Amino acid sequence: MQFWPNFNQMAIIQNKKHVYRINLPLREYLVKYGREVKLPIGYDDLSRYDNAITLFDRAGQDTLWETVFYPPSDIRDIYYNLKVIYAELKTNGDLSVTRHLSVDRVDVCIYGNTRPFRVRVINTINDNFDYFYIKKADASRVYGLELEHILSPNRISYITSGNTLVEEHIAGIPGDLFIRHYLHDPKLNKVRLAKEFIKFNERCFVRLLGDMHSSNFVIVITPDFEEEHYRIRAIDFDQQSYEGAKSVFLPQYFKQNNPILALGYNRVTPESVRQYQKEEKVMIANRLNTAGNRIFSLTDIMASDTISTPENTAMLRHELAQHYHNPDFLQCQTMGEVVKLSLRQVLKEAEHPQ
Repeated sequence: MQFWPNFNQMAIIQNKKHVYRINLPLREYLVKYGREVKLPIGYDDLSRYDNAITLFDRAGQDTLWETVFYPPSDIRDIYYNLKVIYAELKTNGDLSVTRHLSVDRVDVCIYGNTRPFRVRVINTINDNFDYFYIKKADASRVYGLELEHILSPNRISYITSGNTLVEEHIAGIPGDLFIRHYLHDPKLNKVRLAKEFIKFNERCFVRLLGDMHSSNFVIVITPDFEEEHYRIRAIDFDQQSYEGAKSVFLPQYFKQNNPILALGYNRVTPESVRQYQKEEKVMIANRLNTAGNRIFSLTDIMASDTISTPENTAMLRHELAQHYHNPDFLQCQTMGEVVKLSLRQVLKEAEHPQ
């Protein structure tokens, strides 16, 4: 696959994505693997705030989040229950860790389609803080989180409870801020960052995670003994295997990511691109082999679930059949079947490298 894109062929998401309920087989899967937990409050409870104010960043800019306030009669119970949720997320419900914690504030994202809540928890001893998110449970997002946990280099902590989804905060520099403030740092290792973006691009495409423009991933910088190491992590999983256009699942085709792509034009050869792509596919194949029944169970459930429209499924299976020169994609009836075959394709290529 040609990596450096034609900038006239950019990825565009035309319509708002549907929200899909968690069906019974997926719920049973979540119970089996310890993801489904009975929580004291859920998303709907947090929606009953009676006031909100705009949240500004340190530079005085509107963050597009609002800090919400609850009636005095409810706030004590709500904040206590939020600490219980944090304990479930971090320590499997060990409430002893919450004795020195307090809820600093609750924010709601006013520009997001599903209006997620973000909870800031602070350590009263040393003022260290952490975040977690409470959202409406969407089957697409759950599949995305689970595939990220199984197939990527990253582990993901999340839990569900009925129609509520709780996610950990994924630390890192948001991609758009990295481009704005770090990309021209003379200490930046441009080749390493370009290599990581190529691998991230491959991970997204193989498991069909879409909409990975710079606002939907973070960049984690880790000092190495000689240079810095970079890892790109997805933070938004709403567009897991939903859209029909192949380009939506390739971060290289989002114009917001062009400044990162530009780093590699004269520094990464086509041979190196192919090497990095193959390396990532082999790593994914290894994770598939070690995941065993868990990934088989998950993809079987996806294959029988409705997580996209018939039009999107027909479009994507046609494009992938052309891309891989594999007519088996044309037989896929659901988006889950397309994902399943995409993962099989990776195993096939890893077992029979060309």
